Amino acid sequence: MTVWQLFASVWDWEPSVVAGCAALLLAYFAALRFRFPRVAWYFIAGIVVLLLALVSPLDTLGDIYLFSAHMLQHILLILIVPPLLLLGFPRDLALRILRRPLAGRVERVLSRPVLAWSLGIGTMWLWHWPPLYNAALGSEPIHIAQHLMFLVTATIFWWPVIGPIEELRLAPLGAVVYVFGACVAHTILAILLTFAPLGLYPAYLEPVDTLNLLPLIRDRWGLTPRADQQWGGLLMWVPACLVYLACLLFTLARWYRAPEQDESYAK
Repeated sequence: MTVWQLFASVWDWEPSVVAGCAALLLAYFAALRFRFPRVAWYFIAGIVVLLLALVSPLDTLGDIYLFSAHMLQHILLILIVPPLLLLGFPRDLALRILRRPLAGRVERVLSRPVLAWSLGIGTMWLWHWPPLYNAALGSEPIHIAQHLMFLVTATIFWWPVIGPIEELRLAPLGAVVYVFGACVAHTILAILLTFAPLGLYPAYLEPVDTLNLLPLIRDRWGLTPRADQQWGGLLMWVPACLVYLACLLFTLARWYRAPEQDESYAK
């Protein structure tokens, strides 16, 4: 199989994934009373990235052949999709939802920085523990649970930093510590995965090649099991920390602008 054939034919239009993404979009616009604010583009982009992560050839490569492809998928589900969905959530809609007693109580508990950070980072570490990771590769229900946990806990993680209600966000200094700590946690896990002994995730050593992709992967791309595991670790290390760096710069810019905004209000 060629690269073109791979990206033209290996798509898995799982009905539950397509229906779930469509339901999220419908619920979003129904909650907005079918208005289209500018931030809606962020939400749409988040749904598109979510759909591509779960139905494109990336999903097949990650499920069967490549740890590095699976890692890229996880980065999308943890570091790209949740921030886009939150950036696409209008402030007035968030306030309307949080006025409901149950929603307000849940937000007050889950938005506590220590808990939100621990849920997001702890879930990432937990699912890369070999027994759980390998169980997800061997069981579709466990794999679905893994993806859902990534999405939910990552959204909880990002809420105190880029949530739609600015008054509920962490103060800039707290946000810097929060995000920097996440970058360090990602880096430590990435180093462990990059330099771990070969065979941490045995399914990738000799995948069942029903699609005849191994000649393309091993010979043309040069992705041996060792190189694949190292690339997976590096993907968690560098691109992930670039996302955190972008968030840090955003937070520092907000911190820098804060005195100017205070002065303008004083006038």
